[in-house]
Amino acid sequence: MPSLIVLRGPSCSGKTTTALAIRQAVGRGVAVVQQDVIRRELLRERDEPGALNIDLIAMIVTRCLAAGYDVILEGILDASRYGAALRSVIAVHPGPVHVYYFALSLEETLRRHATKPDATSYGARELTDWYAPNDLLDIPHEKIISVDESQDETVARIIAEALPARRRPGSAPHPDQHDS
Repeated sequence: MPSLIVLRGPSCSGKTTTALAIRQAVGRGVAVVQQDVIRRELLRERDEPGALNIDLIAMIVTRCLAAGYDVILEGILDASRYGAALRSVIAVHPGPVHVYYFALSLEETLRRHATKPDATSYGARELTDWYAPNDLLDIPHEKIISVDESQDETVARIIAEALPARRRPGSAPHPDQHDS
């Protein structure tokens, strides 16, 4: 039975990097569904209640799970707009579900943003507008990723908790190794 892994939290908290590192570490059979790619790149729509991306994300996740893929859904996915859709997808999935919230302060979000290559594409005003502290879904077993956990610790933790059967011997691949 495939696993559903949801990575949520403020902008610049490491959700995308974590999702892609998990897929690289465990290999094929993992679908990474990125909120930003669907909303910003595919649809170019604003993040508003009832926007098409919310239902489309739920549909993609559900279809990938039904096809046997483990799914990592990642994004800010704030509870006010995405909560109902997320809880619905979680409720109907018969397999394991692991929901992680990256708990960062606004100050840490701003600090990390300043180090990104695309730091000029949006700034402190947008990050402040998007920031919702402790934006938990209020579901059982939601786990917190602390700002004190390194990227490697976070990836290893999620693989151990959510995809233990998929862990490869030696776990992390060589940086030059590509899973084509």
